[in-house]
This record gives sequence, C-alpha cells and structure tokens, in this order.
Amino acid sequence: MPSQVIMPKLSDAMTEGRLLQWLKKEGDRVQGGDVLASIETDKAEIELESFGSGVLRKILVADGDMVPVGKLIAIVAEPDDDISALLSGAAPAKVETKAPTGAAPAPAAPPKAEAKAAPAPPPSAPAAPAAESGWIPASPIARRMAREAGVDLAKIAGSGPGGRILERDVEAHVATQAQGKGGADVPVGAREFEDKELSTIRKTIAGRMLQSKAPIPHFTVTVEADMGAAQELRTSLNAVDPAAEKLSVNHILIKAVALALKRHPAINAVYHDGKVRLFSRAHIGVAVALEDGLIVPVIRECERKSLGEIAREAKGLIDRARSKKLRPEEYSGGTFAISNLGMYDVVEFTAVIDPAHGAILAVGAIEEKPVVLNGQIVVRHRMRLTGSFDHRIIDGAMGAKFLQEVKKILENPVQLLL
Repeated sequence: MPSQVIMPKLSDAMTEGRLLQWLKKEGDRVQGGDVLASIETDKAEIELESFGSGVLRKILVADGDMVPVGKLIAIVAEPDDDISALLSGAAPAKVETKAPTGAAPAPAAPPKAEAKAAPAPPPSAPAAPAAESGWIPASPIARRMAREAGVDLAKIAGSGPGGRILERDVEAHVATQAQGKGGADVPVGAREFEDKELSTIRKTIAGRMLQSKAPIPHFTVTVEADMGAAQELRTSLNAVDPAAEKLSVNHILIKAVALALKRHPAINAVYHDGKVRLFSRAHIGVAVALEDGLIVPVIRECERKSLGEIAREAKGLIDRARSKKLRPEEYSGGTFAISNLGMYDVVEFTAVIDPAHGAILAVGAIEEKPVVLNGQIVVRHRMRLTGSFDHRIIDGAMGAKFLQEVKKILENPVQLLL
C-alpha cells in the first residue's frame, strides 16, 4: 500500500523543519528503517527513517526547503501501485511518520491540502555527494556554505566532534582553493556585506526571545561567592578516582542550585495562565553554545543525584547537544536554567528567562581578587552569580534569599555530599 512521508513534529515548539538533504533518490528501493533524508529542526539534525518498504516513487520538496510540520514531502510505494490519487489529493493513505526514538509523531495533515500545497519541484542537485554511508556529518551553516560555493563536502576534512564539518572548515577549504588559483580581484563597487538566511535554531531563538523579554518583567539580583572551598572539594573528589568523570564548576553549580530550589520552592516555578505553577522536582537546564545558536539540555531530578551522577549525565547530554543528536525529551521539561560564560572570561552578565521557566542563573568567571577577611587583605577566588527572575511571581527579597542560599552552599560545599 502506498505510504506518505510527512514532515514530523519532533517537539512542542516545532512548526517547521528544513529538509537538509535527500539520502535516497526517486526510484531507489527502501526497507523499513532505512534513512530517507536528513532534517534540521529547531534543536537538532535528525534522520528521517522509512516506515515501510517499497520504492521512493516521488520526492515533493527539494534539498534546503523549509517545510511545515505535517506536510507531504514524499511517497513510498511499490512500482505497480497507483499513486495518482495521492498526488491529486483524492484519497487518504497510510501516513509515514516514523521519527527518532522519543519524538512525538506529528498528526497527518489532510492529503488533499498537502498535495495542492506541495507540487513536485524539478529535480535539484544534492547539497553534496554522499559518502558511502549515505551521510556526511556537517553543520547546517557549513552545508549551506558548501552548496553555495559549489564545494564537495566529501573533500573537506571536518574539525568538529566525530569529524563533523564546521563553518570554519568550509571557509578554510574555499580559501585554500582560491590561493591555489592565484586568488581573485574584488570588482570595484562590489557589495561589502552578505545577507545570510537564519538557521532554523536561530529563528527559534529569535521567536522565543520575543516571547520572553517582551511579556516577562525581568529583574536581576547579583551576589559574589567565595569559591575557594568548592574548588578544593572539586580537586579532592577528582583525585579519589582518576578514571571517573571529572567534576567541573558547572556540576557543583547544578547540585547547589538544586538544593537551593528545594529549600526555596517558590523559585522553582513559572507563571502559567494567571497562576503560579510550582514544580516538585529540580529539572535543571544547562545552556550549551553551538556554532549557530544555543540549546539547553535538561538534567532531571538534580536534587536526588550525586555529583558523580550529574557529571556523567551532563557529559552525555552536552556531547549529544554539540553533535545535534539530542532527543526531544532531553531538551524539554526543565524548571530552571543555568548559563555559564565564565570560560569566556566574562565576569558578570544578565541572562534572559526562558518562557517555560520563572528564573535563570547567569554565572561569571572565577577571579582572584583581594578581599578583606577578618580585618586582613587576602587574595580569594570569587565568582559572581546573577539571577534573572519573573517579577510576576517572584519578588526581590525572594530572589535575594535564593541567591544567598546558593552562595551559602557553594561556600560550605560539604552540603553537596550529604
């Protein structure tokens, strides 16, 4: 029986996805589980698998197209099956919606509307020749740059995780080619700028920032914590088992924030339909910078987990986030978020609250600073913590008490082991 392949809905916020590259072409025979195409969502790159077996009879969208969720993108059928009714939208068919594990399948849009909205385009050249496996790991920006420059991705060495091709790799390859050809003169009057299309993740960030900054009345509070004891604890624990996942400042912060949220539950909340929704668990999201945006994988029930468990789980999530392999449930459902820019020598900054949260913590770099301690000037390791809070449900004193609690835990880190 003919099957429809539609753009799946892989998160609650997803309304469209970009068809990055067809990995099968019209006429290819496919089996259930075969990867048909790669898709860029607002959070990750995923592989669209075939639901059933047959021949890829018709491709209805081209590489690089943005496609609404639920829209028909291809038809799989046996060679002798009549697919004219599907193309004309006259009859429904089994909907092919297989998505990665953990992703919620999208409901099928009416076939009639789909067929009219997506006439078959003329054949287009693929973004880049596929490797033997059928897929070359590359970021969306790198893939688009290579396509625009007419560069074969298979000829570029990737410097990202797992050999993933990044924007800088394409730039270096193009520059090397230009040098080999003796370079080219820039014509007089040539444009001194370039308009780049926003990536899917950047479009989503832009939309969510409007949802956050405009309607949520932010206020911020900053405290400075002495990190000497926390650093000593981290060093000691890392020395106990050299084979274990190394603890970082972020892991200590996650656990400290989770304990503080347990003691100040009013902060672990969100404004929802005119009410305060209080969360019973601390599901903490940690902002991870990608080359073309930001994603916030979530570590669940942090108040119940040890530092070692948090370290191991965080590493797996961050690795999958950077390779765009996170499952939808791994970046949704958070109740609080932490954004740390200390590794960039940022001392203090203000973070924007996610619409799904009531607060976020911005973390700066640890600095050696002269401070007065017991009447003496000494050098200590200090770190600034800035909380952004939704003033509709959290007042200044509530935010300040929460940050005091986080500071107290960091300065007395034995609590993290209890």
